[in-house]
Amino acid sequence: MITIDATDKTLGRVASEAAKAILGKHKTVFVKHQIVGEEVTVTNVSKIRVSGAKARDKEYIRYSGYPGGQKSESYAQVTARRGEGEVLRRAVLGMLPKNKLQARRIKLLKIEK
Repeated sequence: MITIDATDKTLGRVASEAAKAILGKHKTVFVKHQIVGEEVTVTNVSKIRVSGAKARDKEYIRYSGYPGGQKSESYAQVTARRGEGEVLRRAVLGMLPKNKLQARRIKLLKIEK
C-alpha cells in the first residue's frame, strides 16, 4: 500500500503519482494487460492546491447520450457538491487507460480527507 500526502501539492502532480502507482509502473513486473499496481491512499485531500484561476474556470462536462443532455459543472461546484476527493478521483480516472481494467483499477484509489 502506498500513501501520498497531498498537503500543498498541485492536483495534477498528486493525480499522476497516484495513477503511476495504481498502474504498477514502478514495479519491474509491470504488464499493461494485468492489474499489478498497489492500493494507493491519498491523505489531506482538502489541502490540495489548484493553480491559477482553475477553481473558477475549469469545467467538468458529462453527456447522457440524449439530445440536450450535456451538463457542465465548474471546479468550485464539484468541490462544493462532492468534495475535493471527487476532483482527484476524476483526475486519476482520466490518466488511467480506457479499457476493461479501468473500473477495477480506480477501486485501488482510497481518498481520505
